[in-house]
Amino acid sequence: MPVKIRLQRHGKKGKPFYWVVAADVRAKRDGKFLEKLGIYNPNTNPATIELDVDSSVKWLQNGAQPTDTAKAILSYRGVLLKHHLLGGVRKGALTEEQAEEKFNAWVAEKEAAIADKVGGLDKAKAEARAAALKAEKEVNDKRAAEAAAAALPETPEGESAEEEVEAVEAAGEPEQSTEAPAEDDKA
Repeated sequence: MPVKIRLQRHGKKGKPFYWVVAADVRAKRDGKFLEKLGIYNPNTNPATIELDVDSSVKWLQNGAQPTDTAKAILSYRGVLLKHHLLGGVRKGALTEEQAEEKFNAWVAEKEAAIADKVGGLDKAKAEARAAALKAEKEVNDKRAAEAAAAALPETPEGESAEEEVEAVEAAGEPEQSTEAPAEDDKA
């Protein structure tokens, strides 16, 4: 029975979520499978990939063929490297300790690269937030200046604002009449 390592689609429309499975080639895409090897979520940045490395290597050693996308995922998580190193152990080129040491060094380097990418994404997000805040503050300052300019009284042409202020001060308060208003007698 030929076996493929492939993706099985789950999730809702527009939000795919995949299981990485070992399945018979005759089974439907989302049908029966022999073993679930991990998950792949392309909706996150960076994509979330969780794999059982040892089970994946076991299936590769037993002759399972990965699809193109599954091969890229297995390579990203180091499954193909471990399979390659274990082939060297079988041939006598490496000891198991050397192979495990090389694999662990590669995994540590890969994790550092992923952490750098996440840090870069966080930094870019913070910079974008700061730029948006600065732009919003400039717009608010401009709007406040326009509102303040609109609140000032209009000065006629040829007359300066200082002259108008002096004229208003010189006029003082309007005179109040001391006479009481006449009341109408209504019968």
